[in-house]
Amino acid sequence: MIRPFSINEVYFLLTAIQWTLALSAVAFAGGAIGGLAVALARVGKSRYLSLPALAFIRLFQGTPLLMQLFLTYFGLRFLGLGISPFAAAAIALTLHASAFLGEIWRGCIEAVPQGQSEASWALGLSYFDKMNAIVLPQAARIAVAPTVGFLVQLIKGTSLASIIGFVELMRAGQIVNNATFSPFKVYGLVALLYFLLCWPLSILARRMEGRYAAMAKR
Repeated sequence: MIRPFSINEVYFLLTAIQWTLALSAVAFAGGAIGGLAVALARVGKSRYLSLPALAFIRLFQGTPLLMQLFLTYFGLRFLGLGISPFAAAAIALTLHASAFLGEIWRGCIEAVPQGQSEASWALGLSYFDKMNAIVLPQAARIAVAPTVGFLVQLIKGTSLASIIGFVELMRAGQIVNNATFSPFKVYGLVALLYFLLCWPLSILARRMEGRYAAMAKR
């Protein structure tokens, strides 16, 4: 039976935002850890680390996120692991974020002037001390804007988790639409909520890019 679109449906969509944010936070935190490891492996001198890291990046950047979600959820279930949709989406999105953040941060590390590394060697600093005290702090300032920009993409990417049954904002919209058959109202509100989540971060990323560009000219 079709019911009218009411305040109860609006409240259901609003409560679903918490799951979108939770999935985004878990994936971003895991992706930050994995991305840092991938970036350091890529800029290191060991081929045994850089080549697997490059293959990892190519794999996850070269395949659709939707397929990664499918393979994670159904693949683990095929292996006999009773994984929840949230856990599967978190794993897939963490791997996805690790690949993209790893490549973003690799570029930021390599953007630090080579003279900085040469000076650290002249001072007798170890590789760890060089990265920890000189290279990474400078790379972090460069990386802030593109990292925030990727976070926006990650939040929007969580909508694909609806395909494996995880009830985040997009899946909640599908449920409400099936009950009310009001696609314009439902998906219009869902789009507005995604916009309100992502727009402030997009503005922040642009301002940070402008600030870094102004600092670089000085």
